[in-house]
Amino acid sequence: MKQLNLFIELTRLKRPIGYMLLFWPCAWGLTLAYDFSKNLNDYFFYLSLFFLGSVLMRSAGCIVNDISDKEFDKKVSRTKNRPIASNQVPVKLGIFYTLILCLLAFLVLINFNNLTILLALGSMPLAFTYPLMKRFTYWPQLFLGITFNYGLVLGWTAIQGEINTIAIIFYLGAIFWTLGYDTIYGFQDIKDDEIIGVKSTSIKFKKKPKFFLTTCYLIFIISLILVGIYMKLNTMFYFFILIPTTHLFFYQIHNFNFKDPKNCLRIFKSNNFFGAIVLCNILIGKF
Repeated sequence: MKQLNLFIELTRLKRPIGYMLLFWPCAWGLTLAYDFSKNLNDYFFYLSLFFLGSVLMRSAGCIVNDISDKEFDKKVSRTKNRPIASNQVPVKLGIFYTLILCLLAFLVLINFNNLTILLALGSMPLAFTYPLMKRFTYWPQLFLGITFNYGLVLGWTAIQGEINTIAIIFYLGAIFWTLGYDTIYGFQDIKDDEIIGVKSTSIKFKKKPKFFLTTCYLIFIISLILVGIYMKLNTMFYFFILIPTTHLFFYQIHNFNFKDPKNCLRIFKSNNFFGAIVLCNILIGKF
């Protein structure tokens, strides 16, 4: 039971926000591409696969992140008790867990078409090099956005069998969504990060965070509107787009207090709700 609890802690399974933020872009891309006049069983089948894949890959990514950041985590109050940083789980065992999780994720992946499989395999270097970026650049959140929203393209290709302009526009916009919410998340550790020399957009834009967040979220909303136009979604889509827009600008940015770690965490977690309302918005636009 102790090893099971350590595994759950290591993979953050009790904190669903991580794998849900990976899942929502997959669901967006899949829903946007799917023809709902056809059998819905295929839609829910693919949605289930993407959810399972998100849980598995997020879990593997957490372990790789903890192995990579072991020495940094020891120096940060919020992360010093993580299983690998506190030496409760050996690095070799962490690597073993990662390989098993990746194998299970591959068994999920082979249910998709060839293009989706190739694209997913091509994203693996991104997924496992992200933890290193904070050592070299103030833009690790950008790399996270590129990685975390890759599922949007996979969701699209799983149905369409090709990549087109619509998927690219939405993917690029979603990157800025992640760039925004992970900057908010990064403010929790900004004092420790500055001391130990870790870089982030939270540090880079600490003097004007709300301006940076406004820019990121505005780009995402514009991309969402462009997708609606290109996909010829119905007029209700544009009416209900006010809900995610209000959430981003009036809940997240207006209430954001970068000096309060609890406030940062609460606003960051609200992006799970945001992902759900964007999915509902797409569904409304297609019916």
